Amino acid sequence: MTTNGWLQIAFFSLCVLGIARPLGLYLVRVYDGSVRWLAPVERAIYRIAGVDPSEDQHWTRYAAGLLLFSAASMLMTYVVLRLQGLLPLNPQGLAAVPARQAFETAASFTTNTNWQSYSGESTMSYLSQMTQLALHNFISSAVGMAVAVAFVRGIARRSAGKLGNFWADTVRGTLYVLLPGSIALALLLVQQGAIQNFSSYVELTTIEGARQVLAMGPVASQEAIKQLGTNGGGFFNANSAHPFENPTPWTNFWQMFAIFAIPSAMTYMLGRMVKNQRHGWAIWSAMFILFAGGVGVAYWAEARGNPIHAERGLDLATSTTNPGGNMEGKEVRFGIANSALFATVTTAASCGAVNSMHDSFTPLGGLVPLVNIQLGEVVFGGVGAGLYGILVMVILTVFIAGLMVGRTPEYLGKKVQAREVQMAMLYVLVFPAAILVTTALSVIVPSGLAGLNNHGPHGLSEILYAFSSTTANNGSAFAGLTGSTTYYNTLLGLNTLIGRFVMMVPMLALAGFLAEKKQAPESAGTFPVTSPLFVVLLLGVIVIVSALTFFPALALGPIVEHLAMGAGRLF
Repeated sequence: MTTNGWLQIAFFSLCVLGIARPLGLYLVRVYDGSVRWLAPVERAIYRIAGVDPSEDQHWTRYAAGLLLFSAASMLMTYVVLRLQGLLPLNPQGLAAVPARQAFETAASFTTNTNWQSYSGESTMSYLSQMTQLALHNFISSAVGMAVAVAFVRGIARRSAGKLGNFWADTVRGTLYVLLPGSIALALLLVQQGAIQNFSSYVELTTIEGARQVLAMGPVASQEAIKQLGTNGGGFFNANSAHPFENPTPWTNFWQMFAIFAIPSAMTYMLGRMVKNQRHGWAIWSAMFILFAGGVGVAYWAEARGNPIHAERGLDLATSTTNPGGNMEGKEVRFGIANSALFATVTTAASCGAVNSMHDSFTPLGGLVPLVNIQLGEVVFGGVGAGLYGILVMVILTVFIAGLMVGRTPEYLGKKVQAREVQMAMLYVLVFPAAILVTTALSVIVPSGLAGLNNHGPHGLSEILYAFSSTTANNGSAFAGLTGSTTYYNTLLGLNTLIGRFVMMVPMLALAGFLAEKKQAPESAGTFPVTSPLFVVLLLGVIVIVSALTFFPALALGPIVEHLAMGAGRLF
């Protein structure tokens, strides 16, 4: 670890803090309808779609619109991918995507997961990348933001279970937040060297005389929205480690900043909408503490390196450091600090873009991205998903606090009763069940084991990471696992749908139940949700829920591998 590395992490953290207030205020104005500079376009979209943006929808109608919209867009993407070989903007003549892979990809991009079991430059045409994958990068992000806003409305007002208008929220998030932000970021990426063209792939001869093909395409535009919308994925198989996607340390910073910008700002939006700004900052603080702990462990583990590779002449029995750190799987232009930071950011925010190979991290370094994912999109999280994910944890926290003092739990003046806790627990239990059941199945059936390229605890980590990543709608891959099989395409695709929609509906129900309640003034017995004690209790609930469910699996995977590495054994 170096002073320079810590200063870069500190600078990034300050920028994330700095964007929270101005962007949070802008988000409030977007979703209350005050921002209107694209009003003619907005009205035209409503008119074409036959939507009344003034309708205040009950939570059931809001959820129905979300499910129907997502199902229709997923079906459209599946059809286009299956017909890819017959469609234009395909200069390489790429064939149709196989049915199993088209299903997984359509499900993955619809759910803001962007898990890819294929190499983008050799599988997807320009048309598929632009009209389907990039389209979902926008609309899946806008849907997540809309649901978060609906949840906050449920907390903030009494409206007979009504949460706003799904169609208006989705359109406004796209038009006024994601589109302008993506245009600005794409121009910056192009200025720094990211490519943006429709050229055919370039064949060239290397200095050694070998033939090499350089993939081309509209990269910068897709790169911008994949980061700003916390989508992840990559135009190229190497993702954000590819110099055409992420050419310089400066673009690397802006990509990380774009990932955290909206999730950070939504905490300020929460405080402003519920008229309790200190509560918004308390949520931000809890998220940041989890993030800081993760990046600290990841940076320490990667800078420490593998003792088996310690400097020649040191006694392996006593050596605990590798002076060069662990550079395996990392880009030299980013180094250890920015690789550890990027890995933490992308998994904390449920993004899935990577600038290094997580499979090549040390066991504890790889443990951090895995734990970030398994915390359930609460460490800033995906756009929208991070906010409503941690708010469910807040509901559980105030419920526990109420039980501790023998009072009916209250959250911002609204009583938390049986049905609210039931919906929160359903949300919490679906997530580990989907991950652990499919992981357990995959380590015993031949089809699951056939995908492994590593065995022992590292192989378990690869399988556990894959199902954690897809269920949490993260999309990053530990790598080392061959996921392009019928078995994995099917199960991973199903898990993306479970992790998105089976968790969203109970959350919207919870928001609707809260919206039906009267607000009562705080009393002496009300548990304050702005104090350091609240932050500590919230962190405890988050960590304990994850520790109770995932610790046994983590103990058999990365923790055992770390102990074995210390004893001189690799897997």
